[in-house]
Amino acid sequence: MTTLSKEIKATQQRFGIIGKSPLFTTAIEQALKVATVDLSVLIIGESGSGKEVFPKIIHENSKRRHEKYMAVNCGAIPAGTINSELFGHEKGSFTGAISDHKGYFEDCNGGTLFLDEVAELPLETQALLLRVLESGEYMRVGSSDVRKTDVRIVAATNKNLESAIKEGKFREDLYYRLCSVRIDVPPLRKRGDDIWLLIRKFSHDFSERYRTPEVEYTDEAKAAMLSYRWPGNVRQLKNVAEQIALFEAGKVLEKESVTTYIPQASGLVSKSDAEFDYKREREYIFKLIFKLQADVMSLQESLKNQQLPSQEVSTSLVGDSYIHDVEIIKRPTKIAAPQHLASKEEHNIIDISNNDDATATEVDTAYAQVDAPHVKTLEETERETITRALDRNSGKRKKTAEELNISERTLYRKIKAYGLESRNQHKE
Repeated sequence: MTTLSKEIKATQQRFGIIGKSPLFTTAIEQALKVATVDLSVLIIGESGSGKEVFPKIIHENSKRRHEKYMAVNCGAIPAGTINSELFGHEKGSFTGAISDHKGYFEDCNGGTLFLDEVAELPLETQALLLRVLESGEYMRVGSSDVRKTDVRIVAATNKNLESAIKEGKFREDLYYRLCSVRIDVPPLRKRGDDIWLLIRKFSHDFSERYRTPEVEYTDEAKAAMLSYRWPGNVRQLKNVAEQIALFEAGKVLEKESVTTYIPQASGLVSKSDAEFDYKREREYIFKLIFKLQADVMSLQESLKNQQLPSQEVSTSLVGDSYIHDVEIIKRPTKIAAPQHLASKEEHNIIDISNNDDATATEVDTAYAQVDAPHVKTLEETERETITRALDRNSGKRKKTAEELNISERTLYRKIKAYGLESRNQHKE
């Protein structure tokens, strides 16, 4: 076991692999073991999890390491030409076939062929691939001559092949031929502290490449990075880490700053994958509500202080929506109560057309005399939203703050302001 650990460490250094999690090192160990035997290998893992490095490990540690290694993305080749690309074609076999063409199986004879996204292969091509795996035989498109090849197949996919088999989209016999050995590459969210190791690696590499000061993270910022789901896995993590290294160079990053670089409410780890989409939408709606409340209150304050122009306001941004050509209507020269409230002498009519001394208070008072149906204030709406969230989370402040996408400090302040201490039973 000690020898194997050294071998794994040497492999990681050779291929630039970062990670110490048991699930990830187990996958490397399996790749090293299967490399010495000439079996087909199926690699399963989410997009961006690093599947593409494992065929290279297998090839470089096999007896075929001095022969050709080729990687083919099956999902990137049109269905009409995939057979020609894999097996070759004869001159004149179809329109545009102006000469004989070698396919990947012929060109890679003696080496290792990596078929990425193998689940995207058409059923016809799957049948031809099965024949190659079973007998090493194939035919070029437009030819009746049987050719032989000696190619080791390593396939990979991010799809659930068992489900694809049930749906009739993937051949069961081909699955078992490809899956002589199966290697499961864990998603980044299951690799624990590997996330932090990768962040430091990517940040350091970026700083060295562009000669910028490195970024430091607070414990809260680090925890936020570790708790994120990372649906794009290592690929997404690298993008985020490099963005932070660019725009926050030399700074000590707080949690609030980190969250601006992470897609909000789209990747937080949930209790179950089933509730993930719902939670994402709910958190986004709550965030938008609070943002709209803040914007409306700001507009009300500006209007009260007569800080806005009287004609119109150019395009303004509220949350993710645009309000175009908002027109601020001038106060009418005469303000009157509705007919059902006016007396015979019409004493409720206030004439300010020629009264320069008329104040905004007088006008507002006149408006206040008009009966109108009760509309909930922003404060009432906010209090009701917080109350319901506290009830759903059994008064737990931390969970409530996460649901509303606000800080615990802000939530505590609002709980105290609205007199909701009785609902805040569990302080976390």
